[in-house]
Amino acid sequence: MSLLTTLIAFLAALGVLIVIHEFGHYIVARWCGVKVLRFSVGFGQPLLTRRLGRDQTEWTVSALPLGGYVKMLDEREGEVAAAERHRSFNRQSVYRRFAIVSAGPLANFLLAIFVYWLLFMAGVPGVVPVVGHPPAGTPAALAQFQSGETIVRIGEEPVRTWQDVRWVLLEHAVARARVSVEVRDEREHVSFHDLDLSSLSASDLDGDFLVKVGLRRFLPVIVGGVQEGSAGGRAGLRIGDEILAVDGVALYNWDDLVSAIAPQAGRSVSLQVRRGEQVLPLSVVPEAVEDGGRGIGRIGIQLDRALLDAHLTTVRHGPVDAIVQGVLRTWEVSMLSLRMLGKMIVGEVSLKNLSGPITIADYAGQSAQLGWLSYVSFIALISISLGVLNLLPVPLLDGGHLMYYLVEMVKGRPVSDRAMEIGQRIGMVLLFTLMAFAIYNDINRLVGG
Repeated sequence: MSLLTTLIAFLAALGVLIVIHEFGHYIVARWCGVKVLRFSVGFGQPLLTRRLGRDQTEWTVSALPLGGYVKMLDEREGEVAAAERHRSFNRQSVYRRFAIVSAGPLANFLLAIFVYWLLFMAGVPGVVPVVGHPPAGTPAALAQFQSGETIVRIGEEPVRTWQDVRWVLLEHAVARARVSVEVRDEREHVSFHDLDLSSLSASDLDGDFLVKVGLRRFLPVIVGGVQEGSAGGRAGLRIGDEILAVDGVALYNWDDLVSAIAPQAGRSVSLQVRRGEQVLPLSVVPEAVEDGGRGIGRIGIQLDRALLDAHLTTVRHGPVDAIVQGVLRTWEVSMLSLRMLGKMIVGEVSLKNLSGPITIADYAGQSAQLGWLSYVSFIALISISLGVLNLLPVPLLDGGHLMYYLVEMVKGRPVSDRAMEIGQRIGMVLLFTLMAFAIYNDINRLVGG
């Protein structure tokens, strides 16, 4: 993945999110009769400025692209002509100010709903959740999951893909809950497993937590093609062979085979292969192939495409149902984000889950390379995160201002300037601390690969 692709994908996603967020503030301010002086994408030195509209609002692109702002007419920031005082932000009722400030995060949520609506109508591809034999001692093994079972429901939530399984189980894992999982075996018999997630630790939620749960994707490793002159061909592998194990370690899916072969370039590896009714031992020496600046082992075989296609599915909804699903997904992601933040504060979830701009840029580049479905899904997820973050009751954020307005509604008068000044300082410390943790995690991920 090129640095240029990552940078373009990151800036494009960031630009969309900033414009949508700030446009929420802008449009509601205009509806409330407030004069908008500047709409800026980015902070610092303006790079491009245009004056448009009856009020000659400055539309600006600034040097530092990590944010933006809408500057409104306000008597607290300068002299305002008597004829325009009624259009000042500070002269608006507390309810109008509340609406203007809350419109930014609301716009982010609406963007996510719109994106999910499009995705659910277009069809979201995924892998059918057929499980492999769980490793001993894992929650899935204790719940007696069997290889070849298909997960169809978790608690009250139906699931159709591994993405669904990961998402629904994450909510239960954060709560350390016990959940009933409905499965269907290869003979279409339905049964239930009582999956206890209370044993998961905070570190278990880092990365792919399904590995810690013991749920792994099952897909028989059946050879669908052998490259001429490849290591696999010289070892005697044929189309239709099923590779059962590598160096005595059982395989449950193609990823297991890749992981087992990749570090063995130039070394002899023993394979256990089923061919018809026979189980044969074969030896193969993986060839070194350049990948990402390092040599990794390859044996030159392909997975049976028909078998792979049988494990793929596409989830589609009609226009009305897609809206419902979009609202539900946005709500679920928002609530999970809040729960994760709460768990981080009390130490029940690792702070390693915080990500900064470097990680977000990396994910933007990766999702863009996977195609437009992955990329817009990424934008929806980040849009929700931005909306949730801005609603936190932290001074300097939209949520901090909304907190002040709620106090004003209760007390009947604005919060004092002194209280707001103290709040600003506290908010600045909190935000810098949060950003420091996020950037520290970014650097760790970058250094540790």
